[in-house]
Amino acid sequence: MSKSRGRIILTDDELRYAALFESVTGITPRDAIYDPEFNRIIFIVDKNFAPLAVGKGGINVKKLRNLLGKDVEIVEYGDDPEELLRNALYPAKVINISINKLPNDGKVAVIRVEEGEKGIALGKYHRNLKRAALLAKRYFDIDNVKIP
Repeated sequence: MSKSRGRIILTDDELRYAALFESVTGITPRDAIYDPEFNRIIFIVDKNFAPLAVGKGGINVKKLRNLLGKDVEIVEYGDDPEELLRNALYPAKVINISINKLPNDGKVAVIRVEEGEKGIALGKYHRNLKRAALLAKRYFDIDNVKIP
C-alpha cells in the first residue's frame, strides 16, 4: 500500500525512510525517493533546510547511511523546474537552464554550467545528472535532462 502526497505517491518503504529521516534530523522531508540504480535515497527538504538536515560535519547523513545501508542525498525543493534542477546539481555552478518542448509533446531541460564544472554537474557514473533527471520527471514531467 502507498500513500499519496499531492501527485507524488510514496511506497511503504519510502514512507519508512521519511519517518526515519525525520527522527534523525528533526525535519519532515517533502519526499523520499529510493533509487535502486545507485542504492541511494534522495530526500527532498524545504528551502533553506538542507544544511540543518545534513547536520554539522554531515553527522545526520552519516547516521542515516549507517542505519539504512544506502547512500543518502539531500536536495532542497524548488518551486519551478529551474530552481529544482539548480538545487539537484549543487554545488555545480549553473549558468542557464532552458526547458524545450519535443516533437512528441515531451520536454527536455538543457543545462549549461560554468567552464570546468561539467564533471561536478554530471557526477561519477552520471549519478548527479540522473538525480536531476529523476526529480525533473517526478515534479515537472520533464522527460530528459542534458548537460552539453
